[in-house]
Amino acid sequence: MSNPNPEAPLRASAPFEALLSQTAERVEAEFIGLLSNGPLATGHRAVPRVPERLQTAMRHAVLGGGKRFRPFLVEHTAALFDVPPSQSIITGIAVELIHCYSLAHDDLPAMDNDILRRGQPTVWKAFDDWTAILAGDALQALAFECLGAKTCHPDAEVRAALTVHLARASGGQGMVGGQVLDLAAERLTDQQVPTSLNAIRQLQSMKTGALIVFSCEAGALLGKAAGSPEHKALSTYGDRLGYAFQIADDLLDVEGDAELVGKAVAKDADAGKATLVSLMGVEAARAALQQTRDEAIQAVDIFGARADVLRQAADFVVKRRK
Repeated sequence: MSNPNPEAPLRASAPFEALLSQTAERVEAEFIGLLSNGPLATGHRAVPRVPERLQTAMRHAVLGGGKRFRPFLVEHTAALFDVPPSQSIITGIAVELIHCYSLAHDDLPAMDNDILRRGQPTVWKAFDDWTAILAGDALQALAFECLGAKTCHPDAEVRAALTVHLARASGGQGMVGGQVLDLAAERLTDQQVPTSLNAIRQLQSMKTGALIVFSCEAGALLGKAAGSPEHKALSTYGDRLGYAFQIADDLLDVEGDAELVGKAVAKDADAGKATLVSLMGVEAARAALQQTRDEAIQAVDIFGARADVLRQAADFVVKRRK
């Protein structure tokens, strides 16, 4: 079994799935402490006055599921700059908190109206609408608390850069803006629905891709390499990886098994929603997925063999079945 200790070194020679599990165990251990009135990653203690219902809903939103792929990307891009996992994990926690908050909100009846997530009831289904909304709000605030703490990085300028980049990736010009475009295309029938590949690509680069790009760029920011050729390479890698992730996700919606995926499938087709796969066709989407994977791998050539784990991550996205 891999060691969840944040001080344990990353073993890039281990099988990819073992490395992914190692990060997941680190994240789960941090979350348990973060959301149980124990020591926070921020160096403080959880506020005892957090209402029990809210804390329980927050735990439901983040614990016991998920590949923790975004924290994995933070850890392993940071390792390229010799940043230890004991430091990079805090940024990984922050981006995963944002991701989990977005899922709690996206699943709401007012948005995607999903009742199953990671094989269990969604937050609103397990509790109710208002609890899910407020749990998401609290998770978002906690993410930025983590980034602002000295345990995230000793350099205040690095912490500020991480905060600004994550805010952009998760806000109106990133994830939230992409969700607005997605819902507007589905529901505002009096407006032109974006059905071109370029429009869908832009939507998905905001909704899904922005957090993946941040997760890859975070390594360079933590390594004080902002603006460097290495930073730009990781940004390109993240963009191509995010695109591949979305193509794979759309293919899973068409071809996946709900029990294995852990959420409803075929929802986009049932709703008549334009997706990358519906516009390209399944075979063309598979070809685009492979090409995008190749572009992601090429982007990290600058790192040589040190980026082998990132190359494996691109393969993982292409081959995933859940």
